[in-house]
Amino acid sequence: MKILVIEDNESVCAMIEMFFSKEDIEGRFVNDGLEGYEAYKREDWDLMIVDWMLPGMDGVTLCRKVRQEGSDIPIIMLTAKDSESDQVLGLEMGADDYVTKPFSPLALMARIKAVARRYQKQKPDENSDVGTSRLKINKETREVSLDGKPVTNLTPKEFDLLLLFAQHPRQVFTREQLLERVWGYQFYGDERTVDVHIKRLRKKLGTAEQPFFHTVWGVGYKFDECVDGHEG
Repeated sequence: MKILVIEDNESVCAMIEMFFSKEDIEGRFVNDGLEGYEAYKREDWDLMIVDWMLPGMDGVTLCRKVRQEGSDIPIIMLTAKDSESDQVLGLEMGADDYVTKPFSPLALMARIKAVARRYQKQKPDENSDVGTSRLKINKETREVSLDGKPVTNLTPKEFDLLLLFAQHPRQVFTREQLLERVWGYQFYGDERTVDVHIKRLRKKLGTAEQPFFHTVWGVGYKFDECVDGHEG
């Protein structure tokens, strides 16, 4: 993997770099947000790790700019902010994941590996398309269309979540199941992450009258193209 790390704390960078060397990961370390953004633009990366508080350009702004340009590069945000509102803001700006400082480098590596497994290049297969009456999803190219029109503003996590639901229409998933199957590891009770991504998918794909993603109170969520979540 080739990872861009934008972090201004030298000790954090040294720690990450040590673990990168053990895992045979190629890392580039930049300590300024604006310089990091330019590095992202110049080269191709498999993943970005971005600190929230940076000189030049803060991590949230950087993340938002990357997403506005249509990039689906996975982004893990490092943050010393541990309030729910701050974490939600980072996710809403397009981060796929966040790690709160101080953090275990082993936990960070586990999350990086989970992303690598999901986004590694796959060989084409004959069953790469998933279809519903209104949605068409190509697993290989990660392209989505709704009513024949392309949907181009989905983040990697949003795509993975949509794909899981589309493959299991009307099946109810708990938040814990979604965290395990989409994120690939335990989020230690932070189920708010799921709620944020469902909210974003509803906004990008559905309407108030047809949200696609239906809340099953006391349980979790299900995907159903019927307006009220029921057939008939």
